[in-house]
Formats: sequence, structure tokens, C-alpha cells
Amino acid sequence: MVSQVEYNQIAHSEDVQQFGNILAQCFLGSPDEITLYLNRIGHENLRIIRQGEQVVGGLEMLSMGQWWGGQHVPMTGIGGVGIAPEYRGTGAAIAMMQHALKELHTNGVPISVLYPATQRLYRKVGYEQGGILCEWEVPTQSIHLKEQLLPIKSVVPINHAVFHDLYQQQAKLNNGNLDRNQVIWKNVFLSNKKETLYAYLLGSADHSQGYVIFSQHQDADGSFIQVKDWVVLTAAAAQTFWSFLANHRSQIKKVRWKGSSVDFLSLLLPEQTVKQRFTKRWMLRILNVVKALEKRGYPSEIQAELHLEVRDDLLADNNGRFILSVVNGSGKVSNGGKGELKLNITGLASLYTGLFTPHQLQLAGQLEATDVSLSVASQIFAGASPWMADFF
Repeated sequence: MVSQVEYNQIAHSEDVQQFGNILAQCFLGSPDEITLYLNRIGHENLRIIRQGEQVVGGLEMLSMGQWWGGQHVPMTGIGGVGIAPEYRGTGAAIAMMQHALKELHTNGVPISVLYPATQRLYRKVGYEQGGILCEWEVPTQSIHLKEQLLPIKSVVPINHAVFHDLYQQQAKLNNGNLDRNQVIWKNVFLSNKKETLYAYLLGSADHSQGYVIFSQHQDADGSFIQVKDWVVLTAAAAQTFWSFLANHRSQIKKVRWKGSSVDFLSLLLPEQTVKQRFTKRWMLRILNVVKALEKRGYPSEIQAELHLEVRDDLLADNNGRFILSVVNGSGKVSNGGKGELKLNITGLASLYTGLFTPHQLQLAGQLEATDVSLSVASQIFAGASPWMADFF
């Protein structure tokens, strides 16, 4: 096992260099690519662990938010987790994550999200599957939606401020969508020298109802449009989204976009010609049980109490019994209660997001509950399957 390590922020350029070398080896990137990546993230958002003068590993922290039940919940995304090869398997990664989670908990952050390279590591520190990112593909020749109901306006130059409010209107309606920070917005518009980004507003200049941002590519399977970001706020915008992309069919073979595991955009298409290219499950960690439950939104028609008993082996404040009282779409948490629904912090993560139903979590051994509390939890955490289109 790794001996005593020191966890702290980046202090010197030498730290950045050592951490960059580790990331280059972990993620098969060139030194120049990693340098640009770390500069885009911001050195103030980096954390490292070291033994003496040697950087053993590091990670990035991105402060942002996530929408749950129509409410903004402060969230810190974790990315760029890398450990030097000679220290892998020594417990260095677990030690680093434990330090990071304790820091976030001390700072009052309710939840954290990451994309795992391996679930086992992150489950050991309290993360569990929370939601989905999917990429879909459809042949342009099969779209067959020709009526363009809204005007389309090209946006040049591309600036996220033009799209921010439209994005927020859509994101707040979808469990798991990000309240993006500047780094995530930069990722949306990130392009290499071989691609050009195109951006269009759907609707009139004074009443935009959505947008689409994409690039065009060629691979072994032919030409395709890669939708980098999209918003549709009305039925007319959804129809226009597809008719506009269909108009590229003379030169473009396929359209690819990211969405939920059951993507409503495909419902507009005349035939089931959409296929899923890949799916990734991101993981969520409850850092503060009370804040996480109180910040989240709930179904407005529900009035109920859920008696929880939570176990967290890392963050002691999360242990114990809690009563979640839900009225008019808001939750209030108090200590105590009957503990009728028992689960550890990982099980609470999947319950919180609604990725799995309480009954499914019970079958998976993630919780124990009375029939009444199982029914109450099913009502409180009901909602569409959580997803996000952003990767970090």
C-alpha cells in the first residue's frame, strides 16, 4: 500500500508538468494536447497527491450545477483522474478521492458527478450509477421531414452567450442536465483544425425556440453531421431541427447527436431507423444528505414523508436516520424517524437520481424497505430517466 501522501492544490509549474506527464500516459495524449487541456481547465481547479517532491497523481474539480426535479443543485464534477503507473494498485487513487470528497464536503457541496474508467474504484468511495449519456445515429435519407416551420438564422461568430438562456430553459426540464460552467461551454465549442463548427438559431431573431450546433465529418462509413449541442423548446422547433438536417442529405449520409436513453427526438421520425452508437453511465456521489435532498425538486402533487436510514463509511455527517418531508414540490429534511428505508450512500445516489426504481434497487440489494416506504419512495423520486449530453 502507498505510504503517507500529501493532498493539495497545484502550487508550482513543476507540479503541472509532472501531472501533465501522468495524464498524457493515462489518456494516450501528446504533451501539447495535455498542456492545452490543463490550461483550459484552469490550474486552480486541479488537485494532486505527492510523496515528497514526486507527484503521484491528480484530478480536476469543476464547480457547476445539475438540474433535479426542475431545481438547480450545486455539483462538482470530477475528471482527469490519473495515477502514475508505478503507483497504481497501491491505494493512491482511493486515498486521493477520499481527500477530494472530504474537501468538497467541508466546502458544503451537496453532490458530485464523474464518468468512471472503472466503477470499482469509485464505488469504494461512495459513487454509484446516476444517469446516462447516449449517442444516436440516423441516416439522413430516412428522416423524411421536409416542412420547415420556423426560420433558421446562422450565428457568426459563435458565442455561448447567444445560446445560454435557451440551453437553461431546456436543461432545467431534464433530470441530470448540467447547469454548465465556462469550462463545459468551452468544450461545446472546442474544435480541431480539421473541422468547422456551424451554429443556427431555430426561430425568429426576437423569439428563438431552439438551436443546433454541429460539424461535418468523413469516416470509413461515409459523411456525417456531428451535432455538438442542441435545444428544442417547442414542437415547431423539433420539426424544424429535423427538416433542416434532412436538407443536408445530398452530401451527408448520417446525423449523430447525444441525448437520453429514450430520446424523444426520434419520436418525430416516420420509421425506427435510429440506432444507438454508444452509451455511457455516469456516477453520482451524495456528499451532504440533507443539502442534496433539500436542494432537489420533487413532483408538485406529492405530499409525503420518507423515513431513511443512511450509512456512509467516509463522511460521518451522512450517517443516521433522516425524515424527508415533501410538500408542493419541495423537500425538508429533519433528523430522526423510523428508518423504514435503509440504504448505504451508494444506494442513495441511484435512488436520488431515479435511474432505477426503489423496487429495482431492492432487488439489486441496494436497499431494505417496508412496502409502504417503498411505495412512498417510488412516488417521491418519480421522473424521466436522468441524462446529460456533456462529457467531462
